[in-house]
Amino acid sequence: MNNEIKDNSHIKGWGIDADPKNDPTYPIQHRKEGPFKYERKDQKQQPITQEVLHSNERPNVSAVYGLGPEPSGLSGKLRRFAFEHGEGEFSHWIPLILADRVNAIEGVLDDLKNGKFPNIIIEKGWPAQWKHDKKGLIKKLSIYTAITVGTIWLIVRKK
Repeated sequence: MNNEIKDNSHIKGWGIDADPKNDPTYPIQHRKEGPFKYERKDQKQQPITQEVLHSNERPNVSAVYGLGPEPSGLSGKLRRFAFEHGEGEFSHWIPLILADRVNAIEGVLDDLKNGKFPNIIIEKGWPAQWKHDKKGLIKKLSIYTAITVGTIWLIVRKK
């Protein structure tokens, strides 16, 4: 690996931020009153009408947040568990990923419970993929088939 410093002065605009006096934020960095602190006194909290999961690294819920379905079932328990842990930990992100997968299965079961049979082929976008990427769809379905057959084989083999 070459550790030489390259001269990039031929590139237009190179090093434009090297001079702190040419930095538009420079005056605000050295104020007599200290560093600039932004504080909104008129900030109003969006009313909390349902359970809102938020990072345990924040003392409260954001002033404005998006509403989706309330966490429920096994996926909701996984999400609640995830938000007990900091965002820098696997124990936060892995349960959230798992909760999404579980929630998809819960949605299909809920559809069946309500007498609606989900059209998984359309919902997965397979007709569009067949039209635009036949090779990719065949590969994907081959992998799904291999995993399914392998799982069934392992279950039958143990019995």
